[in-house]
Amino acid sequence: MLGPALTVAAYLLGSISFGLLLASRQGVDLRSIGSGNVGATNVGRALGKSAGRKVMLLDMLKGFVPVVLARWVFAVSWPWITAVGIAAVIGHVWPIWHGFRGGKGAATAGGVLLAALPPIGGATLLTFLAAKKLSRRASVASLSAATLAAAVTMVFDGRQWPVLLTVGLWLIIVLRHRKNIARLLRGDEPPS
Repeated sequence: MLGPALTVAAYLLGSISFGLLLASRQGVDLRSIGSGNVGATNVGRALGKSAGRKVMLLDMLKGFVPVVLARWVFAVSWPWITAVGIAAVIGHVWPIWHGFRGGKGAATAGGVLLAALPPIGGATLLTFLAAKKLSRRASVASLSAATLAAAVTMVFDGRQWPVLLTVGLWLIIVLRHRKNIARLLRGDEPPS
């Protein structure tokens, strides 16, 4: 029963929108500013880079903490580690506490990967930072990092459940970035 309980807890924790909470404490309706997204990039645009970094760290922790508990504290099996990680990101993307309107999942997925597969999570974080610096677009960085995580896991790890975890996260991130992908293809994605 521990695996299902951790999965539900991961979804509920993932459903806490730190971006919305921080913005509302400052009297800002985050959904009516910039992209309307509740993630770190839009928080950075609306409230400043420091607030954006704080939200990114909190969003990463939403994925990191439940997976650390599942993998390293309670040592549940890989199917449940995969379920816990994906549940945390689904909670961020479709949060029960905020009308199922959440963020794009990249930071939370990064936290999941750092906890579940530390070397791949580290490579993913470095890829995100490098792609963000080079492209000046969070969408390019998020898509690059998610793609790298799935590819590296398939090539160098190959175990069924870690591959399902990284491919599942990649699918969620691509789905949530579909408008960004369309703008990138048209050449009108704004810098972030």
